[in-house]
Amino acid sequence: MDLCGQKIVGLSMSERMAKELVINALKDAYQQAGKPTGVILHSDRGSQYCSNDYQDLIKKYQFVCSMSPKGNCWDNAPMESF
Repeated sequence: MDLCGQKIVGLSMSERMAKELVINALKDAYQQAGKPTGVILHSDRGSQYCSNDYQDLIKKYQFVCSMSPKGNCWDNAPMESF
């Protein structure tokens, strides 16, 4: 979700919360947004977001990775209001 524009920019669905799910959502967002650079990408510290494949994709897209401290319950709060 783009917190400035309040819209969904990338989407992926699965029955499991695996790294492929977030990688596919990031790829979708990247294409839909016109391949931007310098984006700040915020997430929690879930294993899928910390995976080497996901982190490599962030670097490839020239995004800035932002992660909250461990145990921060507010990471998903913006999605609750959507």
